[in-house]
Amino acid sequence: MKKLIVITSGKGGVGKTTSAINLGAAVNHFGRNVLVVDGNLTTPNVGIHLGSPEVPVSLNHVLSEKADLSEAIYEHESGIKILPSSLSINELKKINPEKMKSLRKDFRKISRYVIIDSAAGLGDEAISVIKMADELILVTNPEMPAITDALKTIKLAEQLKKPVLGVIMTKVKNNNIEMQPETVKEMLEVPILGMIPEDIDIQKSLSLKDAVVHTHPRSKPARAYKEIAAKIVGVDYDSDQDKEKLMEMILKKLGLKS
Repeated sequence: MKKLIVITSGKGGVGKTTSAINLGAAVNHFGRNVLVVDGNLTTPNVGIHLGSPEVPVSLNHVLSEKADLSEAIYEHESGIKILPSSLSINELKKINPEKMKSLRKDFRKISRYVIIDSAAGLGDEAISVIKMADELILVTNPEMPAITDALKTIKLAEQLKKPVLGVIMTKVKNNNIEMQPETVKEMLEVPILGMIPEDIDIQKSLSLKDAVVHTHPRSKPARAYKEIAAKIVGVDYDSDQDKEKLMEMILKKLGLKS
């Protein structure tokens, strides 16, 4: 069954785009056809994260009817299909976010799994993308302001009759100060799909302009994203078997391996 999954959040800076890209990479890792769409038209970052900050034809051109959808889709070297948005302010002025819903059927024709990175917050732009979703995945941090905003997003999803698949908690430090998973689950009343540790390998992947699933495939965050993707596509995945070997960890600590 084809799925259109919107990655959203109640606030910015929680790791939404990083999660969208890495979920796409992880779904692709399991051999599934996937399209990652930058639905954040105001402040697009998918192209930046994947080393293509500006492309000749973007989603903006499609929405303004200057190009066909097929012209705006690019294939990453990993095999993921990417639909970037434009960084141009001039292009932004020419489009109406509400037109996004007209592409829903076309997205489904391109890939079995479509992952759309939405704008942060609950403004018109974010809502127009949320309305497209078969399912929503929320990204949040284990701190009260982020959880409160996530709760608002869940309430909006209920009003729009959009099912929430669950929550990804990012930047997890595993200390006694941050909110614990049990508390978050009780507050939000939706499943926690996974917990992504705060890890320098994510920063390294951003520097390398690629998904951590590609740059550091056996790292803790990469394996956490694979665990979530395995649930989405319905495959078995043993994270423990995918761990870094002891020698790899030693070389990494010595700076002899990236």
